[in-house]
Amino acid sequence: MKKETLKECGIYFAKTANQQVWKLLQKRNRSKDENELMIHSAHTSHYHWLEVGTKVHSQRGHWLLSRVYSVTKDAPNALRHAKKCLELTQKNPKEMKDFDLAYAYEAVARANYLNRQSVYGSRYLDMAKKAGDKIKNPEDKVQFLNDLKFKN
Repeated sequence: MKKETLKECGIYFAKTANQQVWKLLQKRNRSKDENELMIHSAHTSHYHWLEVGTKVHSQRGHWLLSRVYSVTKDAPNALRHAKKCLELTQKNPKEMKDFDLAYAYEAVARANYLNRQSVYGSRYLDMAKKAGDKIKNPEDKVQFLNDLKFKN
């Protein structure tokens, strides 16, 4: 198979798995099986982006994994992926959009609260809010502020 075709397939699978994750994230009252499918889909999407994407795709994949683990109450994995998301954001600032930093801080805040580390959660939540204030695109800013709402 040609390299271009493999890349196209990888992009297709990454996007399809990502869409599955979002469908499940937005569903109320997910079953245990649906939570498991959501986790597998997030890993599948991330794997394919690692194969065909950039550092941005990896950063956003870790963010998505952190979110999935947060909503399924897997505190250690939520924090592990949030930290990796932030690390990639800080190491590759020129590749990131302004909202990527805000979301990285949001992930670390959410995961710290889940891990009962409210001091760190509060610190990163403040950082997320400050980074969110700097998001230039109004639609991106509104989306971020909506995503920032979570119970501590």
